[in-house]
Amino acid sequence: MQPADGSETLVIDCSLTMAWYFKDEATPYTTAVRAALATERAIVPSLWSLEVANVLLMGERRKRSTQAKAAKWLQFLSLLPIAIDPETSFRAFDPILGLARANALTAYDAAYLDLALRKGLPLATLDNDLKKAAGAVGVALYAPP
Repeated sequence: MQPADGSETLVIDCSLTMAWYFKDEATPYTTAVRAALATERAIVPSLWSLEVANVLLMGERRKRSTQAKAAKWLQFLSLLPIAIDPETSFRAFDPILGLARANALTAYDAAYLDLALRKGLPLATLDNDLKKAAGAVGVALYAPP
């Protein structure tokens, strides 16, 4: 992961990220977003790392993955141009909590929405509730080139 430097062009959420890992969840959209990272730079809220770690852990417990596969994939993930936003935790109680309440989202999903709003960036997600909330607050959904 890399520090945010202002050159980011999209926000990606955990649902999209993990579709790169679990091949049966991949779609043409998730593949196109991953390919776009060859020339674009993404940003994620700081909770993204914990969400990714939790999904990997649940995958291992459900026998969908192994520790070895997860370790190899985390090395790959660390090389992608994905920056971690340092402000997420400072915004948790306001405005993230408010966005979650107003849009019937989890606080986790509202963190992605807040980041996209704050940075003026499109959002790449597979989450239908988050897509709906993005439309309601004027956040564009990312369309790969």
